[in-house]
Amino acid sequence: MLVKQATEHMLPERLLQWAARAVHPDAAVVSVRQLLGGTSSTMHCLSVQSGGQVADYVLRQLDNEEWLQEEPDAAWHEAESLRFAVETGLHTPRIVAYDIDGSACGIPAVLMTRLEGTVDLQPQRLEPWLNGLAQTLASIHAVDADRFGWAYFTYIDVDSLERPEWSNAPERWSAIFDIVRGPRPLTTRHCFIHRDYHPGNVLWSDGAVSGVVDWVNACRGPAGIDVGQCRLDLAKLHGVEAADTFLSAYERFAGTAFRYDPYWDLLSVVDTLFDPPAVDEGWKAFGVTSLTDALVAERLELYAASLLRRAARE
Repeated sequence: MLVKQATEHMLPERLLQWAARAVHPDAAVVSVRQLLGGTSSTMHCLSVQSGGQVADYVLRQLDNEEWLQEEPDAAWHEAESLRFAVETGLHTPRIVAYDIDGSACGIPAVLMTRLEGTVDLQPQRLEPWLNGLAQTLASIHAVDADRFGWAYFTYIDVDSLERPEWSNAPERWSAIFDIVRGPRPLTTRHCFIHRDYHPGNVLWSDGAVSGVVDWVNACRGPAGIDVGQCRLDLAKLHGVEAADTFLSAYERFAGTAFRYDPYWDLLSVVDTLFDPPAVDEGWKAFGVTSLTDALVAERLELYAASLLRRAARE
């Protein structure tokens, strides 16, 4: 078996051999290119020749040591997430192989098929784009996840939250913290959730969603967490109105299966409240140049204020 590299992104031969053998014993990697947008792991597209045909695959290297300490089974988790998603008819990559601890290829890794399409963070027409995001998420949440092995948990300890120093509205964040430390909604339906659903993980082709990627955090949990994550990113990317339009579209597509509660939006906001608001590196990689850290912070404050108003009406 041969490994041929036509790229400056040199990968260890052991890793490439593992990937090629996973496709077919006589396959060869003929080119490698690094993919944009990965922030918690390194992603490459491998072109693999087998039986006279060349097909593209995506290789995820789980090289974030801090993340692996918290979730040492991350490779297995994504592999099982992809299997489950494909079995239920969702448009996701198909798992080809995974190495949970690096014993086979030198580093924890996941190899999957590559979906057609590209990330679009700056659509020419916002409303159909938001509708596509909402309809796709509703289809994910229509899946019953009772038999899926991973369950939702928060990334942050809500009892240890401290007022963000960058904010000029401490009373606002104190009110938010009081809500998320309180009881969770009792009527919440749990379903299959992506757990990192945002525009950067949705692919488009010919104006329609072609698939959803990055399933390493998928689990069974409240639909509101996915809705809240996407709304948070939309608010920072395009403003509060875009986040609200997405919510209305999602409610329309989800129907009676979903009951909105601002609690999950507020929890989504604080669940990533580790650092001051900033332009996401992934957004920059996909061509977003019009945002500044100050504008992102301003939009986050406006969004947080809008959520408190919603909570007051409940």
